[in-house]
Amino acid sequence: MTCDITTIIMKEYPKLLIADKNKEVYDLSNVEAVGMKGGEYFRLEAKDLVKLHPDSELFLLPDRAPVGYDPESGNFLSLDQNPFAEKKEPCYAVAAFLAPGFTVTHSAAYRERPKAAILPLFSYAAVCFYKGGFYAAGIRVDREKRQELSGMSAARLEKKVKSFRKIFPKNRLVRHLETCALCYGCPAAKNFFLSRYEAPLPTSPVCNARCIGCISHQPGKGCSVTQPRIKFIPTPEEIAEVALFHIKEVKDPVVSFGQGCEGEPLMVGEVLIQAVRLIRKATTKGIINLNTNASKPNLIGKLFDAGLDSIRVSANSVQSKYYAAYYMPKGYSFKDVKASIKEAKKRDGFVSVNYLAMPGFTDSAGEVKTLKKFIDETDIDMIQWRNLNYDPVRYFKKLHIKTPKQDMIGMDVLINIIHKEYPRLMKGYFNPSKVRIHRKQGK
Repeated sequence: MTCDITTIIMKEYPKLLIADKNKEVYDLSNVEAVGMKGGEYFRLEAKDLVKLHPDSELFLLPDRAPVGYDPESGNFLSLDQNPFAEKKEPCYAVAAFLAPGFTVTHSAAYRERPKAAILPLFSYAAVCFYKGGFYAAGIRVDREKRQELSGMSAARLEKKVKSFRKIFPKNRLVRHLETCALCYGCPAAKNFFLSRYEAPLPTSPVCNARCIGCISHQPGKGCSVTQPRIKFIPTPEEIAEVALFHIKEVKDPVVSFGQGCEGEPLMVGEVLIQAVRLIRKATTKGIINLNTNASKPNLIGKLFDAGLDSIRVSANSVQSKYYAAYYMPKGYSFKDVKASIKEAKKRDGFVSVNYLAMPGFTDSAGEVKTLKKFIDETDIDMIQWRNLNYDPVRYFKKLHIKTPKQDMIGMDVLINIIHKEYPRLMKGYFNPSKVRIHRKQGK
């Protein structure tokens, strides 16, 4: 009888997942799943978990031993050997790459083996087996289905790409987006061809930052890029042609400069200004947005004067020293970023912060305090709680961050606190459309 009761209790644990050399995944019924923040381990509870969305992916983490919690001994433990293998062989930690719309609250827990290489540029959420399915450490911040694969039929996409070649026979930007959609699976590029939601307008082959987590440019022997950078500057006419087509075809459209497959769009600011003018000369419909590092306040002002509606400013931190350590800016500083936001707000522009979250730092007491001060000072309109795609152990080493365990308030707690204290502040993951903005503003 005692044995039966114990078994039932054990089944309620979020169970540790491990992978073998053949990428088969197993759960351990007698070891609890664990999350990691800043190199510290945390037992995962039901409140920390969200059911794994079908668009999420499971990753095997090479050269990393899984870490779990042994409820019998009361200790965290790392597993070097696969307990299911007949012969002696290693096992590996498992992580989840969460679907768009979800923010990671705990990174996958592991111990690096000797000579472990840096992980590729993804985010790595803790994942476990719980109540008969896969669950991850995360929180849903945006329910819009903008980038869900169920709305992106591969057959329909290929058909639309072929038809767009006839519609835009000479537009180089459309050719570039074809590669993004078909080769790299970019959901933004797919949405352009499917005439849905937000269309990308990549423009700049150069950048004035050297982000350690840049997905389109990695000098030397760093991480591999996940999507190569655009190699030309589209003309204002090419840009406007793409934007106006999308705006015409979509009910509540957004078009955005500043994509993962380019550098900083402000580096070709005059081209952007001309393109915005051409678009706004033809229509007032939709949102023209700029995803940017906000390094050039004067250009930001000119773009809004030309007809830009919103900017999304990327930041891994609102503390200047950690911002500089990640972005390694060339010719600008975090003061310029704040000045750009103020230029946008002067012109009644909508300002989002693309807040690149890393559990254990973003939810640390010092960062939270500075974030509140930043919101008060800049009067931003929205925080997009996105995940920082970088090796979670190397990030803390690279930026020389050491957060005491007791100073980590929790990503879910942080998000709830911020939006309770600032109720007018939009919460989400995607650039909002005009209808969403007006709905939040009560218009």
